[in-house]
Amino acid sequence: MSRILLPFVTAGIVALLCVPLIEWMSGRTRCPRWIISCVLLLVLMAGTALLGWVFVPPMIRDVMTLGGDLPGTTQRLFQGLLGNRILNVPVDPTRLANEAVERLRSWAGGDTLLALGAFGVAGFFGFILFWVLLAYFLVDTRRIAGGLLWLVPPSRRSIALRIWNDLAPTLRRYFGGLAVIAIYTSCAAYFGLGWFLGLHHALFLALLSGILELVPVVGPLAAAVIAGLATIAQSGTASHVFAYVVYAVALRVSVDQLVGPIVLGRAGRVQPVLVMFCFLVGGVLFGATGVILGVPVALTVKSILAVRYEGLAAGEG
Repeated sequence: MSRILLPFVTAGIVALLCVPLIEWMSGRTRCPRWIISCVLLLVLMAGTALLGWVFVPPMIRDVMTLGGDLPGTTQRLFQGLLGNRILNVPVDPTRLANEAVERLRSWAGGDTLLALGAFGVAGFFGFILFWVLLAYFLVDTRRIAGGLLWLVPPSRRSIALRIWNDLAPTLRRYFGGLAVIAIYTSCAAYFGLGWFLGLHHALFLALLSGILELVPVVGPLAAAVIAGLATIAQSGTASHVFAYVVYAVALRVSVDQLVGPIVLGRAGRVQPVLVMFCFLVGGVLFGATGVILGVPVALTVKSILAVRYEGLAAGEG
C-alpha cells in the first residue's frame, strides 16, 4: 500500500509547492494557466534529466569498478581491520575475503536478484507515474480542488476552506524546510566526504546524499551505502573505514536529531519532539509514505482544531 501511494504523495507535494508560482506567473503574464503549468513541468523534467545525465554515469562507473575488483577490495578491508592475527591466532585475510565474496554471491543469487529486479521495475514505473500525476495535478489543480470540496457537506464547506487557507501556507513552509535539510545534507556531506575523508567525486556523492535525503528511510540508507562503497573502493583500509563510520554517524545525528526537528518544527510551528514522534509513528505504521505524511497529518489536525476553537470562541456551532 505504501509503495502505491508514494507517487501520488510526492506528486501532490511538488504540485503544492509549484501552484503559487504558477498563479503568480499567470497573473503577471496573462498567459493561460495550463500553458505555464506545461512549461514548468518541462523545466522540471529537463532539470531532472540533466542531473541524471551528469551524475548517474560516474556512480555507475564507481559501482562497476568496485564490483570488478570485489575480492581484492574485500581482502584489503580484512587485512586492514584484522591484520594477520586475532588474539594471537593466525588468520588468512585472503581466505576470509574469498569466503565473504562467495557468501555474498550466494546471497545475491536466485530470489534476491529477482526481488531486486522487481523493486527496480516497480521503481521505474513509479517514477513514470510520478510525472504523469504531476502533469495532471499542475494542469487541473482547480478542478481537483473543486472535486475535493464537493465531497464536503455544503454546510461545512466554508469551514473546510478556512482550514485549507490556514493549512496550505504551513505545509508549504514545512516542505520548504525539507529542501533546506537537503541543502544542509549536501553541504555537510561534501565537507565530510571531501575534506575529512578526501574521496574522489565528493561533490557528486554530496549532491546525491542531499537528493536522497528527500526520500524517507530508503534514501539516507542508500546514500550511506553508496558513500561507504566508494570509501572501500578508494582505500579499503581500517582507518578510512573507521573514519567513514564516524562521519556517517555524525551526519545522521546532526540531520535526524538536530537540524531536521528544529527546521521542520519551526517551519510547521510545532515542537521538534512532535516532529520526531510523527516520523517514527508514521514510518512504523505506513513505511516511507507514513514518514512523509506524519508531520502533515499532525499539521492538519492542528489547523482543524485551531479553526474549530476559533469558531467556538466566536459563538459558531
